Amino acid sequence: MKPRLVLACLMPSDVNIRARQEFDALIVDGNNDMTGDEVAEAAAGHLADAIMFTNTLPLNADLIARLPASVRVGATSSVGFDHVDVAAARQRGLIVTNTPGVLTECTADHAFMMLLAAARRAFEYDRIMRQGWRYRIGQGDLLGVRVTGKTLGILGMGRIGQAMAQRARGFDMRIVYHARNRLPPELERGATYFADFHAMLPLCDFLSVHAPAGRATDKMIDSRALSLLPDGAVFVNVSRGGLVDEDALLHALISGKLFAAGLDVFRSEPDFESRFTNLDNVILSPHVGSASRETRNAMGFRALDNIAAVLNGKSPIDPLWS
Repeated sequence: MKPRLVLACLMPSDVNIRARQEFDALIVDGNNDMTGDEVAEAAAGHLADAIMFTNTLPLNADLIARLPASVRVGATSSVGFDHVDVAAARQRGLIVTNTPGVLTECTADHAFMMLLAAARRAFEYDRIMRQGWRYRIGQGDLLGVRVTGKTLGILGMGRIGQAMAQRARGFDMRIVYHARNRLPPELERGATYFADFHAMLPLCDFLSVHAPAGRATDKMIDSRALSLLPDGAVFVNVSRGGLVDEDALLHALISGKLFAAGLDVFRSEPDFESRFTNLDNVILSPHVGSASRETRNAMGFRALDNIAAVLNGKSPIDPLWS
């Protein structure tokens, strides 16, 4: 008998096919991921051994308590896990895993795309063309800011932060960074470490955020942090919206303190702060940093690998705690 799985999130077809091959899989049907109530009901009705989900499902203490005893592992198809109540899962004995590593390159690609698009006013250029153009643009009009040779500050220097730095080196950018711990020289690769985040900010022509969400980082990008950036800096966030005080960011963009921003994540998703859509100097995307066919398949497969390992009596590949 195949182990029973509730696949609660919309996934690429290749992931669904593999889930059906290897598991007795109850797969979400329709256009939306399962809610917490639907997951609890499906897991109980299916006598599930495992659940697979993503950051759209808050795996909180209430939901964990309502899962049937048969559920031994929950796998989130994401690297971030701020939607998981780790303490409640540990107390219940529920193993929870994530999918680090497999989305690093794709997410860094998206982050650097957002950086370039914000710096070079891609939204405005595209809109002009779609509206028909047909008028002269002078050499003093629609000017962006140069990327090559500037200084990029990175908040959070894990896998994705390091991949972002690698892309910036291709544009001859100087790299400065802040993280909880300094990297060894072979990973630092000439980047300059700042133990004091605020001391780094005056040097940053560009600031890109790659840190996890949590109490320590909540609203870390606030009015003070933004005020310390050089006038005309560009801000990029593809990590988590919880790191940003969005009122402060809006003020910095409207006032001209920031030249532009590229935002893939927001404090409230999908009901994001709609005031950003009124600004021409913001490039927006709907939390799709890892959205390539190759990467989303790899994430789904990694989540299934974690589930299979646990249900076969092995250690999880990517446990949220050891």
